[in-house]
Amino acid sequence: MSDALLIREDSDGVCQLTLNRPGAYNSLSMELMEALIATLDDIAEDISVRVVVLQGGGRGFCSGHDLKQMLGEGEEAYYQCTFDTCSALMQRIVNLPIPVIAQVHGVATAAGCQLVASCDLAVASEKSRFATPGVNIGLFCSTPMVALSRAVSKKHAMEMLLLGDMIGAERAWEMGLVNWVVEEEQLQQKVLEVAGKIAASSRKAISIGKQAYARQIDKTLSEAYTECSQVMTGNMMTHDAGEGIDAFINKRKPDWQHR
Repeated sequence: MSDALLIREDSDGVCQLTLNRPGAYNSLSMELMEALIATLDDIAEDISVRVVVLQGGGRGFCSGHDLKQMLGEGEEAYYQCTFDTCSALMQRIVNLPIPVIAQVHGVATAAGCQLVASCDLAVASEKSRFATPGVNIGLFCSTPMVALSRAVSKKHAMEMLLLGDMIGAERAWEMGLVNWVVEEEQLQQKVLEVAGKIAASSRKAISIGKQAYARQIDKTLSEAYTECSQVMTGNMMTHDAGEGIDAFINKRKPDWQHR
């Protein structure tokens, strides 16, 4: 495997990003977070990419922040920079104009669980485990709480945050933290199946929809309908909407131009 902290592989509109610190359970060092931010910024402008898959190399998905690196610095300014960088990373995922799928095996804990919660979709191995265990070491998972509380119900979020217990994949599915739980040997196949279906759609339409979802979710019902009515009107004016409707009427495969 490459020595790079982050490995990028592109194929047929699917960009696979692999966290590559297997010896440290892919913990989020400052350097890895900066690499992810820079790569996501590049992807946002890359019209050839229509969906991102985020996975971990080695035995697990991501164990959270690199606590050894943080303690080694020992300065308040460095801690602030670390959490600010992590917050910027999570917002890059949420605001990316295309979907991000978490492919989870092994552990996804603390900021690693935050990564899963920040992604648009998540597929988990039946052997994967999740936790926000900061309370157990005197460091409440406050920044992971932001993503977690937006992905699952209040009581489920508080269960994970207050107890700090490890939960299995099935429990994570029950909570709504992940979309699918599959056997470990079927994990990549399921992720590529989902990613391939998204990649076959219009990037323009997907982008419009993902961004509209984020804008409408906290509005009142009336405000949300006003917002999304305008969004659909704008969407109808795009090339791909006209192409897709014509293809549907004439029973042919659409030729997306992603505009």
